[in-house]
Amino acid sequence: MAQRFRRLSHSLYECKYHVVFCPKYRYRIFKDAIGEYAKQQVYQLCKQEEQVEVLELNVQPEHVHLVVIIPPKYAVSEFKGYLKGKMALRLFQQYESLGRRYWGRHLWARGYCVSTIGLDEEKIREYVQWQEKQEKQAEIVQGKLFD
Repeated sequence: MAQRFRRLSHSLYECKYHVVFCPKYRYRIFKDAIGEYAKQQVYQLCKQEEQVEVLELNVQPEHVHLVVIIPPKYAVSEFKGYLKGKMALRLFQQYESLGRRYWGRHLWARGYCVSTIGLDEEKIREYVQWQEKQEKQAEIVQGKLFD
């Protein structure tokens, strides 16, 4: 079983994101061979980034769904820009027909959707409240030592 938390030199993290992005005008270009090639490129590009791991990937004809672990040393927007930029270059190089449809070589729509996947909010709130109670109890014990 994989470890839940990962390590960097000075941090422990669990940063999972659901990222969705689509080509300009939501053209349905990711069919058949182009869709398979795009899928391969996502895996390949994510392997090139240190400690980035694809958990789930679904390439639909007009958008890409990606569940990915991104370490906190990378901004999600930075990673998304890297992925979309490199994928566009590779797709235009492999499939010249895309260059005719996307003149100016602008493949992707500007926007994207990202949401975090992690611990349950209610559990975190309970933990924070529990920590406060623990701190107050520790203060009472500490105070008795000096009375």
